[in-house]
Amino acid sequence: MARPKEPLPFRGYVQIYTGEGKGKTTAALGLALRAAGHGLRTYIGQFMKGQSYGELGAAHRLAPFLTIEQFGRKRFLHVSGAPAAPDVRRARRGLARCRAAMLSGRYAIVVLDEVLVAIFFNLLTEADVRAVLDERPDAVEIVLTGRRAPASLVRRADLVTEMKARKHYYARGVEARAGIER
Repeated sequence: MARPKEPLPFRGYVQIYTGEGKGKTTAALGLALRAAGHGLRTYIGQFMKGQSYGELGAAHRLAPFLTIEQFGRKRFLHVSGAPAAPDVRRARRGLARCRAAMLSGRYAIVVLDEVLVAIFFNLLTEADVRAVLDERPDAVEIVLTGRRAPASLVRRADLVTEMKARKHYYARGVEARAGIER
């Protein structure tokens, strides 16, 4: 296996993948796969996920080019009212881990997967995420994913892609399938 390269040999940017359609995490994983092909390392912190997804097995196979850590519970988080303190602690710990990865010099790309949902559920604040972006080294690409991107982060980003659902088999009752949706 090729030796990993140093962080980006060019300026990094801030990207957002948002919208109600499928494909936000998949797009971030595609970017990580492309980077791995060039010997660049990607760190992905998954905020709302604590279950086994196919990308975890792929990350193991692509190590040291792809590292994934999960900060969510093993079950889906439903927030009504104030979020539970353990969920807030998990999200804050996750943001700290992403910040550490960003500042470590080991990774060319750092993905904060579902961080926008964590903001929507009040597990983190927009200010928390902006503070991390304020420390971003020029040679690190940052990707934020999730539905309902706050306007302040959209303004801050260099690239924003919105996934729009036009048709989805979920509407016909198709469950998430291993290797496709999970």
